[in-house]
Amino acid sequence: MLTEQTHLPPVLAEQLAGLRHLTDGSSDLLAEPFLCGGISCALVTCEGMISNAALSDLVIRPLAELQAVPDSAALFRKICAERMLTMDKAVVYTFGAVLERVYAGFAVLLAEGQTGAVACGVQGFDRRSIGEPSGETNILGAHEGFTEAIRTNLSMLRRRMKTPLLKFELHPVGRLSRTDTALCYLTDRVPEQLIRRIREAITHTELDTLLTTGYLQPFIEEKPDGLFDSVSLTERPDVLCAKLLEGRVAVFIDGNPFALVIPKLFAESFQSLDDYSYKPWYAAFIRYVKYGAFFLTLLLPALYTAVSVHHPELLNSTLLLLLTKAEADEPLSLPLEAIGVLLMYEIIREASLRLPKVVGGAVSILGGLIIGDAAVASGLISTPMLTVAAIAVTAGFIVPDLTPAVTLLRLLFVAAGGLWGLSGIGLLGMAVLFALCSTEDYGFPVTAPLSPLHVRGLRDVLTRIGFRKMQRGNFTVEEYHEQTG
Repeated sequence: MLTEQTHLPPVLAEQLAGLRHLTDGSSDLLAEPFLCGGISCALVTCEGMISNAALSDLVIRPLAELQAVPDSAALFRKICAERMLTMDKAVVYTFGAVLERVYAGFAVLLAEGQTGAVACGVQGFDRRSIGEPSGETNILGAHEGFTEAIRTNLSMLRRRMKTPLLKFELHPVGRLSRTDTALCYLTDRVPEQLIRRIREAITHTELDTLLTTGYLQPFIEEKPDGLFDSVSLTERPDVLCAKLLEGRVAVFIDGNPFALVIPKLFAESFQSLDDYSYKPWYAAFIRYVKYGAFFLTLLLPALYTAVSVHHPELLNSTLLLLLTKAEADEPLSLPLEAIGVLLMYEIIREASLRLPKVVGGAVSILGGLIIGDAAVASGLISTPMLTVAAIAVTAGFIVPDLTPAVTLLRLLFVAAGGLWGLSGIGLLGMAVLFALCSTEDYGFPVTAPLSPLHVRGLRDVLTRIGFRKMQRGNFTVEEYHEQTG
């Protein structure tokens, strides 16, 4: 029975028939018979995956100039030894290997009497040009982000780090898609044990197809069901270069403009590339603003609910009378009111993201009119609650990397504060802190260098020192593994 693992037969007609059988006569598989050096040959390509100009200049023209040869073995020896054709050239021996190369943009040369085929890279499919990152904007840094083409992304890294220590490893993933993934790291900064474990996690991934980072991330993370991610994402080549210098490992997926970075640090959610373009004192100030915004978006609705319901004695008389008057005629309890407002915001946000951009703005306007005006005027929502929710939601925009976890935790904190007051918030906060501290990947906790404590690593967490001091040695993944064993 003919399968992808079947070796190529020596008869050219059987080779072409086998390819058509395995592809069920797919119209994008093109096979053009011709004579090369007096030997019957065929050039197999995939429509839309090759550059016609490259195919003509690098493959067809050199083959047409070949003189007559006695047999196909001599033809292949002459092609492999005397004709460069393309830099990306390989010899394959099975039907599956031929199809894999063809669908990757190669031109595969088959010849009568040969059980192998020569594959030449002439990729030329359409791709999106390099543009500005959509989610990681900055003011003073580079304004270019990764694209969907994996080799373009690798070249963007190589352009910034012209060192042989930067290594790329390509691994196909997906039983059907055979999607290229690239493992990127600096050989002198990453422990070999870490590379081996990540490589095994990628190569043993059991997937039919790989379309986005969410397909691969659960196989890389040691605790994929945790509340906090132990793998981060970035679409900026300059940010990724900085992480590689710290001993991280990056994974690219062909067709996706985001790179997976292993391991992740929780403190990175409050850092941006602009922090290293400002003066250290101003960068430290902005960083503490982000820390405050995180606690504000996470706890403000819960604290308002808990204090108003269970601990009104903590409020001064003026504020207490103001809140009592505002909430006197509300039909819902404060916890239900807070949860309702936050859920309504999530509905509006999700609708704005999923709708086409042409009508996405209308959702924001409609939501603002309903919640900001009609709901307050009708008495369904109080003005203080709407103000508190608006402040909390706006503060969450400062730390977009933590949006999934913050969205869920904000609601849980409101429920805990409404049921048990400040005690409930404290207990839930300890549970969240325990969950955060227990999150790690490949032995590296996301809370480092705070927990476990490494004083030298705090130079870029609690503050932001100048580059003169930072360049004297930064805390890396390899150093952590050496200290922890």
